[in-house]
Amino acid sequence: MASVTSLSDSVHQRLAAALSAALPQAGSADPLLRRSDRADFQANGILALAKKEKANPRELATQVVSGVESGELIKDVEVSGPGFLNITLTDRAITENLAARYADDTGRLGVPHAEQPGTTVIDYAQPNVAKEMHVGHLRSAVIGDAVVQLLEFTGENVIRRHHIGDWGTQFGMLIQYLEEHPHELDHKADEASGEEAMSNLDRLYKAARKLFDADEEFKTRARRRVVDLQAGDPQTLATWQKFVDESKIYFFSVFEKLDMEIRDADIVGESGYNDMLAETCRLLEESGVAVRSEGALCVFFDDIKGPDGNPVPLIVQKSDGGYGYAATDLSAIRDRVFNLKANSIIYVVDARQSLHFKMVFETARKAGWLGDDVKAHQLAFGTVLGKDGKPFKTREGETVRLVDLLDEAIDRASAVVREKAQDLSEEEIAERGTQVGVGAVKYADLSTSANRDYKFDLDQMVSLNGDTSVYLQYAYARIQSILRKAGASRPAAHPELELHEAERALGLHADSFAATVAEAATEYAPHKLAAYLYQLASLYTTFYDKCPVLKAETQEQIENRLFLCDVTARTLHRGMALLGIRTPERL
Repeated sequence: MASVTSLSDSVHQRLAAALSAALPQAGSADPLLRRSDRADFQANGILALAKKEKANPRELATQVVSGVESGELIKDVEVSGPGFLNITLTDRAITENLAARYADDTGRLGVPHAEQPGTTVIDYAQPNVAKEMHVGHLRSAVIGDAVVQLLEFTGENVIRRHHIGDWGTQFGMLIQYLEEHPHELDHKADEASGEEAMSNLDRLYKAARKLFDADEEFKTRARRRVVDLQAGDPQTLATWQKFVDESKIYFFSVFEKLDMEIRDADIVGESGYNDMLAETCRLLEESGVAVRSEGALCVFFDDIKGPDGNPVPLIVQKSDGGYGYAATDLSAIRDRVFNLKANSIIYVVDARQSLHFKMVFETARKAGWLGDDVKAHQLAFGTVLGKDGKPFKTREGETVRLVDLLDEAIDRASAVVREKAQDLSEEEIAERGTQVGVGAVKYADLSTSANRDYKFDLDQMVSLNGDTSVYLQYAYARIQSILRKAGASRPAAHPELELHEAERALGLHADSFAATVAEAATEYAPHKLAAYLYQLASLYTTFYDKCPVLKAETQEQIENRLFLCDVTARTLHRGMALLGIRTPERL
């Protein structure tokens, strides 16, 4: 089905045409249309235009009003204040436009597909091999997954990449430690769950790190082992592969609990670019982008200096010949641009790495790998804080394991569901508890602008009141309950009916779903969709309080209000799915 023109776009077109007719010398003019408390929309672009053309704004506004075609779309346009326009739509236009979205049997609710989609590589959810995932891994995974859903839904060709930490000094350290302490990992791998196996690996990592930091001779042996790994020594590689395989089983179990799809083919860790590192360095050095400084291959920048005023370089290759993160990240850019043919590369990475990525992107631009036709963007995110406003830790000061955090959210949510449940079995309560708990964690993250820190407060997250996913899920479940109780009455649009103020507000907001999805996708801003959905649920609550549905005065009114309910439910369901959150039919 073709996309549906939104009401705001239709009004915008009418006003722009009237403006151009009133001031032909100004060319195409933007009426600056927005939603208003005083009418359905307000246009305030006339003030700036009148000033530019040295015209009287109220006279110009009056002239524009006389040129605006009213009728089936616009009911009334009035001049307000110094030259604002207040626009009221007809009830028929609101209902008919919603009916067109409702008739979209693809389930897209009028959201168009991009006519000329590009290719975006999105780098997100980057755990480390042999380390348990903690609360710090939550945001990259949740934000990245939502951006993937938004981009794919709007038609973009999306390639997912999970740049896992699976290479470097720590693996020489791990492998050497295991070689010298073979019983440290003495568990039956095939009998251990993914989480148990990972706990063992994590414990091994901490023991190896402790010895590495304390024993210079062990450190030397571990570094020799790194050389063996990079040279492809079969025994060393076999042990490394065991670490990777066991870690992946664990990663998949955590992402499954997060209700996210992670495909093995999308996991291309640091090791995946190993064969490109030498060539990346050669290309940078030959082009003069990188230079040798004290034996290391470095890139210097005019605007990046340390506290002492000296330049801070990006070190691509160390003086001992080893490669740093920069070499891997630059090789990944080459792969994504030249092999995957990306137009955009998005990195969902902690804001604390912003300087590193600024230097990497600038280096890639100097080398000609990024440019006007290929852009890289760091979608930087803030920190998860505890209720005390400090980085989220356990009482012992340890980083919180992601699995423990999700389990606690599910337990809390299950208690809320059990309290509200009337006809749910224990199995259904457990299923809903998981959907509500995981949804609560995701929504708390996604409803905050990515670059801001946010407080992790499970009590608030699973509350039925306020800006929470539970509030949205409950609104959806309430609508499903009404639709089940409707009996022979079916949702049907009746454009001939007058609308209550609460019906108009709900209908106008539902109409802006496509524009919101497009904005959230273009700006990589899931929080804008979350804010839209919360307002939708709030407007539905007002409608539910003020407009009886099944006890409306006439059969036509019952059908029209059921139609408004169903449009709202479909919009909530689709919007929440784009955030990676389930909407249970019953709560």
